Amino acid sequence: MASRVDDFPLSKDQIEGFIDIAFAEDIASGDVTCETVIPKDAKLTATMNARETMVIAGLPIMAPVFKRLDENCKITFFASDGDQLSAGDKIMTIEGSARALLSAERTALNTLQHLSGIATLTRKYADLIEGTKATLLDTRKTIPGLRILGKYATKMGGAKNHRIGLFDAVMIKDNHIAVAGSVESAITSAKLAGRNDIQVECDTLEQVADALKFGANSLLLDNMPPEILHQALEIVNGKIPCEASGGVNLQTIRAIAETDVDYISVGRLTQSAPAVDIGLDYGN
Repeated sequence: MASRVDDFPLSKDQIEGFIDIAFAEDIASGDVTCETVIPKDAKLTATMNARETMVIAGLPIMAPVFKRLDENCKITFFASDGDQLSAGDKIMTIEGSARALLSAERTALNTLQHLSGIATLTRKYADLIEGTKATLLDTRKTIPGLRILGKYATKMGGAKNHRIGLFDAVMIKDNHIAVAGSVESAITSAKLAGRNDIQVECDTLEQVADALKFGANSLLLDNMPPEILHQALEIVNGKIPCEASGGVNLQTIRAIAETDVDYISVGRLTQSAPAVDIGLDYGN
């Protein structure tokens, strides 16, 4: 089974650029341990295994990482991105130069553990709202430089990608409203600039009514408990999509989804997901 590459967001050149940065940081002038301990012609066969239940994400980066140091290494995949694995499941096997594979090991594992951690946490959230109207969204709360990969991982876990960056759509938040003077003035300015993708963050029911009145295209209902969300959705009455955000965790998301809100965005998916445990073990 090969890794799933159809949905992978990085081009070959972008993957190589990612590896450039990773190896410059980790290997730099050389792996002095391998160079002094491992014979130059030594070979290694190793297996990458899941050590806990997880959703795997990041496999398309694995072969380029190992092949950067040993272009002739042999890699066999036993899983695809988006698969749910159990402890003990085999992910891949690698055969090649011991020095090369051991030097690449940490970059490969760090990447796969981080992205799979995001995918795994995302799946937990997605499962909790199954059967409701709500769609799970990710956010821009990502590690700088890793946004595209982080958002890819949420997609593998069952979320829908929201704004990639500030360039995607107009998002009028509380500080924008404070500087602009009011919800009305902020929306009016955006419309005069020709925008018809205006989302307004609302903290109160009064802001919900104002944003709807002055022509927002969607609303972000921020930190509203379910009973207030119900009232906000009654005001909107299905005229525009609504997204719930803030205060969303594994304990609260189901009640939020049961308000019939259209979307729920969760910053924790990329901001706070713990890495999963994946091992690279000698032998097959």
